[in-house]
Amino acid sequence: MIESTLPSAPPLSRDLADKMTKALQRQPTGYVARTHHLHGDDPKRPIFTNRLIFETSPYLLQHAHNPVNWYPWGDEAFETARKLNLPVFLSIGYSTCHWCHVMEEESFEDLDIAAYLNRNYICIKVDREERPDVDAVYMSAVQKLRGSGGWPMSVWLTADRQPFMAGTYFPPRSGARGARKGFLEILTELRAAFEREPAKIAEAASNLAQAVREDLEGKATGNGTVPGPEAIATTVHYFAGSFDANNGGLRRAPKFPSNIPVRLLLRHHVRTGDAQALHMAELTLTKMAGGGMYDQLGGGFHRYSTDAVWLVPHFEKMLYDNALLVVAYAEAHQLTRRTDFARIARETLDYVSREMTSPTGGFYSATDADSEGEEGKFFVWSKREIDALLGSEADVFNRHYGVSEAGNFEGHTILNVAHPDETLWASLASARKKLYDVRQKRIAPLRDEKILAAWNGLMISGFAVTGRVLNDPGFIATAAKAADFVLNQMRTKEGLRRSYKDGKTLAHAFVEDYAFVIQGLLDLYEASFDRKYLAEAFALADEMQGRFADEKHGGWFTTAHNGEKLLAREKPDYDGAEPSGTSVGILNALRLHAFSTNDKWRVVAESALASVAEVLEKRGPSMTEALLALDFFTGDAREIAVIWPENGSIYDAEPMLAVLRNRFSPNRVLAASAAGPSLAALSKHAAFATDKIAQAGKATAYVCTQGRCETPTSDPAVFATQLERH
Repeated sequence: MIESTLPSAPPLSRDLADKMTKALQRQPTGYVARTHHLHGDDPKRPIFTNRLIFETSPYLLQHAHNPVNWYPWGDEAFETARKLNLPVFLSIGYSTCHWCHVMEEESFEDLDIAAYLNRNYICIKVDREERPDVDAVYMSAVQKLRGSGGWPMSVWLTADRQPFMAGTYFPPRSGARGARKGFLEILTELRAAFEREPAKIAEAASNLAQAVREDLEGKATGNGTVPGPEAIATTVHYFAGSFDANNGGLRRAPKFPSNIPVRLLLRHHVRTGDAQALHMAELTLTKMAGGGMYDQLGGGFHRYSTDAVWLVPHFEKMLYDNALLVVAYAEAHQLTRRTDFARIARETLDYVSREMTSPTGGFYSATDADSEGEEGKFFVWSKREIDALLGSEADVFNRHYGVSEAGNFEGHTILNVAHPDETLWASLASARKKLYDVRQKRIAPLRDEKILAAWNGLMISGFAVTGRVLNDPGFIATAAKAADFVLNQMRTKEGLRRSYKDGKTLAHAFVEDYAFVIQGLLDLYEASFDRKYLAEAFALADEMQGRFADEKHGGWFTTAHNGEKLLAREKPDYDGAEPSGTSVGILNALRLHAFSTNDKWRVVAESALASVAEVLEKRGPSMTEALLALDFFTGDAREIAVIWPENGSIYDAEPMLAVLRNRFSPNRVLAASAAGPSLAALSKHAAFATDKIAQAGKATAYVCTQGRCETPTSDPAVFATQLERH
């Protein structure tokens, strides 16, 4: 039996009902099975179907069989609200959000709550990962009203899309989880106020909408001056004062990897010799990799640690977290030569290759925290299980990975390593393999298989940078396959697209999509020396300028000039779990200028840095990724070219490239080519390499800084000395 919604909802046309029936027949059974699980597989309960059945987002499809009459974001919902004079309830989340699932089970699957929503509201569901622009607007409203935000996001709107009330997770009824007021009571009170005091609601909505506009549009106008490197020193000093000397990261719980800027600390150490900055980076990376936040069997990092010691994670895994962390570990290995950092980077990319890569080469978005209705069940162990599986190996394994009878998580054990030992780790390879193989037979958490351009750009960087640092051609090939997928399948004549799922691209790209993909292409060029990726980076950068640039104040808007007109148009000036498009865009522009010597890109970078000058000077910890760009800008970035004979191959340059792999030189651009026609073609985009030659028929390295060049050399030792002098 198919019900479009509960009887109290606005009626559906027969045409739409027929389309829903056909769409339901095309859906994988897993979506229906999840709904059955939520209400106990009651055979007498009808299967409800709403408009989300037409979507491809896994998050929206999770809600396609709720009894709530959900609409996707769009004009239809707001026009219906206006026609029926109803308020709008907007719910924003994402597919691997644990508390989103909780609110679904408690409220959106509850027949009484759904009936009330359907009678009294027009309900809209949004996947924040597909629509970060919508998410940013209404998250601002939540933060204005609550002081903090999160997901699931719950917002009450007028038909004009103006918010008048907002929050996050709400228990279903008064008394549930200790709540004084539950979701149903709040819905009832707000509906009554909407009907009884429309003028007051309209005034509140207008005032909150104006505050959102001021928050998102009235900032990042800058003072016309680019900050100096002291902004970096001030920010590093702040982190030193808040550093957890025992566990790494900051002194707080929960702990997110993005809370402390490891890559900035590494650069500050290289620039200043600050030993504390290096210590903070190393200890944080060591403790994260030893904790339960790192998947000790399968590789890769969970979302965050719920405690201060990195032990108990929130078990979802996000593509962007792993992409950002793998670059940090690869760079830390390059600087410190620690083999454990190289191992963590390699294991993380092996996990992504094995479990998060589509057959076409694109990277999936995330995996859920829950399986079989329990958070973390897929990942935890009992001592009895391990003893039975490992036999004589169990004692050593249990000591190394902290396994005990009592466990450390609800009677089970999250594997962790209190005292890292690379030799012991190597000896336990067969034991880990046995446990991993058994774990693979468990019911796995849901995987969100949408492919996002921005997150793929970050992971292309992860594979490319790590492949270059570890000299792993396989990683570089994986990055290239993903880049080709994005360029060929997620780009139309109208530009990049945000999301890809089931053969369809959805939504125009946002500024972070362009910025992260451009960064990935630049990193891939420097790993592969395939000049097509450099050319594509320049082409997308031109598109990004044309679509998103704030020509008046510098920097970029989140949405394109011809994009949907929302309540406010954000100019991102905050780095959260992901970097902002602004931060990455600035560093891209600096790299493009260094490659091309085209002053256009210097002006773009300087104006964007100036637009966030106040943030960097007064709130540097909130925009640490932009400080990477400031470090590049103020740090005498180098142009390095390695040229081998026209009739030779890249293998002739291997001694020189090995020198680069073994030196952490973050503020530089790198070009490499055979002499002759290949170099002439490359010079179109890497102008600093123009007319370079392979002296005496040998691979030759050129090191220049803003036009001041060292003597060309074919001696790796001399090349290393030149790099050390900067």
